[in-house]
Amino acid sequence: MAFLADILSRVKPSATIAVSQKARELKSQGMDVISLGAGEPDFDTPDNIKQAAKDAIDRGETKYTAVAGIIELREAIAAKFQRENGLNYSPAQIIAGTGGKQILFNAFMATLNPGDEVIIPRPYWVSYPEMVALCGGESVFLDTTTESDFKVTAESLEAAITPRTKWFMFNSPSNPSGAAYSRAELKELTDVLMKHPHVWILSDDMYEHLVYGEFEFVTPAQIEPGLYDRTLTMNGVSKAYSMTGWRLGYAGGPLELIKAMDMIQGQQTSGTSSVTQWAAVEALNGPQEFLEERRAAFEERRDLVVSMLNQATGLHCPKPDGAFYVFPSCADLIGKSTENGKVIESDEDFVTALLEQEGVAVVQGSAFGLGPNFRISYATSTEALKESCERIQRFCSSLQ
Repeated sequence: MAFLADILSRVKPSATIAVSQKARELKSQGMDVISLGAGEPDFDTPDNIKQAAKDAIDRGETKYTAVAGIIELREAIAAKFQRENGLNYSPAQIIAGTGGKQILFNAFMATLNPGDEVIIPRPYWVSYPEMVALCGGESVFLDTTTESDFKVTAESLEAAITPRTKWFMFNSPSNPSGAAYSRAELKELTDVLMKHPHVWILSDDMYEHLVYGEFEFVTPAQIEPGLYDRTLTMNGVSKAYSMTGWRLGYAGGPLELIKAMDMIQGQQTSGTSSVTQWAAVEALNGPQEFLEERRAAFEERRDLVVSMLNQATGLHCPKPDGAFYVFPSCADLIGKSTENGKVIESDEDFVTALLEQEGVAVVQGSAFGLGPNFRISYATSTEALKESCERIQRFCSSLQ
């Protein structure tokens, strides 16, 4: 339509939201659908956090707050960064927003000029390049492979940096692959970044508490203190605390950048929900023991899904170190046909046929910039995961 902004032509709708919507539509038509598309824990928000929200309402904490967040929340976030990451931020260096998406969007809007480049490893979370495009920047993609466990090398990062590079977008553990960088692997990347003082680092640590086995989570400014003054460390309460619908993300970073993000947010949404902020204070300051219980449950699910997918004809599924996703390859099934004669020519064809034939909703890897793969979220019950993996095995075996 003529009155819409030209910039919309640079942006695609979210594939993960589209898959969830299609699954809901098929369910409403009576189909037995198991949706493995959404990145959302199936656990409920812990009771102490819900109670903190109720108490806040009863106290009348229902008014506007400071744009960057109530001081109690910013102090809790600063304490979390110090306690868990060894990062020293003052409350003035902290901002809370309406989900991690707003934090990222504000950072890009505050810093990107036309032609500025953002280096994004591929596969990537679907929103990164769209946010960059909406803020006038250019995405520069770094390819990874199944063989490299979907991780960037120091050499590929070095080769991607140009005088126009503004940000390196770093996400570990990764959505969609679950790839996570060890201390040694991240040190190799930070050594490269130390040589390029014009490049800033945006570290998306949203899946910090979901790492498995003996894996140790680390974040860039923790590994290399020399990057502290040009790193924005972003996190939130959505995944670890099962608070996706509460909408609260946060970040710590250089004061000048936080002030710029605060100004943008002040003209955009102002502060996030006052009630959510008080719930997040309890999430960060309250008991943390449940995190280990839920982490262990996710690890069991990961092992189940990886094992069953690797038993499926034509699939290859690496075992990730974190998050609650797997990113199997269906390359060996490209060119085969379904029972009704439909040729699988792409990962999108694969996931569409899987949904229509077996009622399992997953997301095509091409939506994350890398195919032929697909993403499964195992943030659902063990029973649903077993059933869906059996359906996937049946579907793969049926291809001719």
